[in-house]
Amino acid sequence: MKKLLLCAVVAVSASAFGQRAQKGDLQVNAGIAFPHRYADNVGLYAGLDYGIHNDITLGMEARFGAKDYGYGVDGRWFGLGFNGNYHFNRIMQIPNNFDFYAGATIGFNTFDYNHPNDKDWREPYRSEAGVSAQVGGRYFFNNNFGLNAEANVGNVFNGGKFGITYKF
Repeated sequence: MKKLLLCAVVAVSASAFGQRAQKGDLQVNAGIAFPHRYADNVGLYAGLDYGIHNDITLGMEARFGAKDYGYGVDGRWFGLGFNGNYHFNRIMQIPNNFDFYAGATIGFNTFDYNHPNDKDWREPYRSEAGVSAQVGGRYFFNNNFGLNAEANVGNVFNGGKFGITYKF
C-alpha cells in the first residue's frame, strides 16, 4: 500500500511541475553535440523550438565543432538546420514533465580543414544540404528548466546532442 501511495504521489507531482510542448511556447536549447559524420570531435549546439500546435514544434539549430589533428592541421564543422517535431505526450499520456518527440531536419553542413605548409590553402572537405531524422526527449525540473537529449541520423546532423532547455 505504501508503494502504491508513493507511486501516486510521484505521478501527480511529476505532472504538476514541468510542462510539455504547448502552442505558443518558445524553448531555447544549448549543449554538447556529439560526433558529426565528417568530424570525430565533440562540439556545441544552440537552437530554438516554437510550439505551433500542442503536439507540433518548428525550430532551428546550429552546431559547431573544431579539432586540432596534430602537425598543425586543424578542422572545423558547422551545421544549420530547420526542424519540425511531433511530441507524443498527449497521445501516449506521458506525464507533463517529460517530453518525447520525433521529427525531421532540413539544412546544410560543412567541414573544412587547413594545412600548415600552405597558409592560403583551405579546402572544404565536405559540404552539403540535406535532411536528417531525430528522436529525442526532455525532462523538466520545473515549468521552465529541463535537460534534453537527442539522437540524429542523416546528412545534415548525424550523432546526437545533450544539453539544457529553458522554456519561456
